Amino acid sequence: MSGARRAAVLGRPIAHSLSPVLHRAAYAALGLAWSYDAIELDTAGLPAFLSGLGPEWAGLSLTMPLKAAVLPLLAERSSSVVLTGSANTVVLTERGPVGSNTDVAGIVEALRTDAPERLATARTATLLGGGATARSALAALDALDLRDASVVVRRPEAADDLRRLAEAAGVRLRVAPWADAAAHLDADLVISTVPAGVADSLVADLGNAHGVLLDVVYAPWPSPLVADWQRRGGQVVPGHAMLLHQAAHQVELMTGQPAPLAAMRAALTAAVVLSG
Repeated sequence: MSGARRAAVLGRPIAHSLSPVLHRAAYAALGLAWSYDAIELDTAGLPAFLSGLGPEWAGLSLTMPLKAAVLPLLAERSSSVVLTGSANTVVLTERGPVGSNTDVAGIVEALRTDAPERLATARTATLLGGGATARSALAALDALDLRDASVVVRRPEAADDLRRLAEAAGVRLRVAPWADAAAHLDADLVISTVPAGVADSLVADLGNAHGVLLDVVYAPWPSPLVADWQRRGGQVVPGHAMLLHQAAHQVELMTGQPAPLAAMRAALTAAVVLSG
């Protein structure tokens, strides 16, 4: 379909999302007369919303709590969706909605771009959280050839999916309760996938930070964990970096064109400065 198309990011809450900034910048740089909106939507409303989309719709970005809820509604799933049980991207095709997971590539490319030297010597990793983004982070460890990992979860049942994924990916995984999180922050790489505010309590128990921290939270920024990590000598890869790279892959899937990464990065940087 030629001409104006539509896309959007869905989730709840959604007002904080910077996805519109990134996608609109990409469309402008590509010369596309496309629109991209942020739409508040929960799991109950997702089936009706998806089935009601017209031919002008190109694709959707999904955030909490829709990444797993969308799976039964997909006509096709990418290999990364099959592995992680999580889809953050839906492309609307003649075959029906096709799900992909660009979070995995977003994490990998953010780390490789912002912390290549530390990553080259990293041997151990810790994941904070057990939800959809944690599953993507675990798949990213496989892509980065990091085979020794711990995951710290608030809900014991969340560990079951992570164990299955780790077995499929060949990652040795230890599961720890949230109360023991501080004991696992000395890994070479720490990826926090929990919502804003959840990891703030870990600051009190943080010792010298020698590794790299990727905190997927980007609003507010910096989080207390990020700020203290930097004060204690650790390196931080911001959640904005992951957001940029996963959005670039979404743009390519939805438009069929290479993502204008420089234009997207400039727009994101300006938005972060303004929001700060």
